[in-house]
Amino acid sequence: MHVDGDAVRPKTEADEPGWEVDPDDDWGVAVVATVGRQLRLRREAVGMRAAEFGVAVGYGEDMVYKIESGKRIPRPEYLDKADEVLGAGGLLAAMKEDVAKVRYPKKVRDLAKMEGQAVEIGVYVGLSIHGLLQTPEHARALFEARQPPYSQEEVERLVAARTARKSVFDKSPATAISFVLEEAALRRRVGGTMVRRQQLEHLLGVAQLRNVTLQVMPTDTDAHPGVDGKIELLKFADGTAVGRSDGAFNGRPTSDPKELRILELRYGTIRAQALTPGESITFIEQVLGEK
Repeated sequence: MHVDGDAVRPKTEADEPGWEVDPDDDWGVAVVATVGRQLRLRREAVGMRAAEFGVAVGYGEDMVYKIESGKRIPRPEYLDKADEVLGAGGLLAAMKEDVAKVRYPKKVRDLAKMEGQAVEIGVYVGLSIHGLLQTPEHARALFEARQPPYSQEEVERLVAARTARKSVFDKSPATAISFVLEEAALRRRVGGTMVRRQQLEHLLGVAQLRNVTLQVMPTDTDAHPGVDGKIELLKFADGTAVGRSDGAFNGRPTSDPKELRILELRYGTIRAQALTPGESITFIEQVLGEK
């Protein structure tokens, strides 16, 4: 019987771009090195050579060595298969949780951690669609347009990180999230016609979530406090909050009550000037229907 060679070809680095270890992320380097060492010790304990193990898990020998030496981040499927092949009784598979935390750049992890802890999130963005609202295809098109350009591996890593942040929508109890987007961001043809259409359809889907309020700021409105740039507000269960605005306090994050009140006033004014949530859904549907 003929077997398709692609079905059995061992995976290499080219098959899994974006799973390199960031050398500047000390904690990430330590975690991946520890996981790699455990994988090697388990493999050697059962007397299995790297090449033999690679065949069993579907990876090339070179990739096995790089994962075991802490130079590559193992995918969850790799750890599951390794656990099964080496008879680790779930100990290797359990490392997926630690690996997931270092899969993404440190600054993205820090942001995702804050978003995950927040009980209320408010965001105004002017030039683009906010990261929490982007489809993977939209995000990829944005990252590929950056100058100087990212490597393809870094693009994939950043796309995966941005997509992972969307777990904030699945929290229980749910986080109250409000967005105000500029009309221009909806009309920009990022990634081409199909990617733009999918992005608009995704926005309509998110707008239906009970814990999400999505509003559009039409271009033909008067000046508003968001013309200076993005505003972000995160509130936490213990009563604390953090905010940031491109046009205030040098763009730095702040938890000072007086400065937060200023950002809240600006964000409240923006929401009051934007279309209502119902009007915004109708507006997005109209943009979606345009040629």
